[in-house]
Amino acid sequence: MKDVFLIKYAPEILQHTLEHLFLVGIAIGIATIIGIPLGILITRQTRLRQPILGIANVLQTIPSLALFGLLIPVPVIGGIGVVPAIVALTLYSFLPIIRNTYTGITSVDSAIIEAGRGMGMTDQQLLLQVEIPLAMGVILAGVRVATVIAIGIATIAAAIGAGGLGVFIFRGIAVVNNDLILAGAVPAAIIALLADLLIGLFEKRLKIKV
Repeated sequence: MKDVFLIKYAPEILQHTLEHLFLVGIAIGIATIIGIPLGILITRQTRLRQPILGIANVLQTIPSLALFGLLIPVPVIGGIGVVPAIVALTLYSFLPIIRNTYTGITSVDSAIIEAGRGMGMTDQQLLLQVEIPLAMGVILAGVRVATVIAIGIATIAAAIGAGGLGVFIFRGIAVVNNDLILAGAVPAAIIALLADLLIGLFEKRLKIKV
């Protein structure tokens, strides 16, 4: 029976899996592009550390379904569909990326920084050639955590019409059908495990090179 179910829903499972990957991929990409510079910024402007990390922490504590709902009436980035879902996932992804970028850079041995300065390196050269390469493993760990979190939260996106594997979960709950729930939950779990594994392997290879 399970095999028949999987065969019957295979095209739809593939479609919603691709939708899920699209939502997460775009959100993590945006969060990384914005989050890493913010993490770098608060290593240079320490007065901004508490406000930026505080806002990121607050965003992380908002229940996911509530955040999706709060975005519905917001102009431009709100409403129903893909855009508000990506915005919500991006907001949820900021904290681990910003925090790990800050932690990674500030954890670089001060003796290495002083040696670089003694060689005449500018602050920009130190950042690009010394601090970021040495902190990259920690930064990637933040991206890794953010990705796994986003994959899980993206299942809620179906509640606002953004598609993804949550479509099966909500449909299964509505008709009390465990097969439908598993059709959404199992692929989402597999994607999360694969993403964690792949980013973890890349992180290890990076550490070996460094």
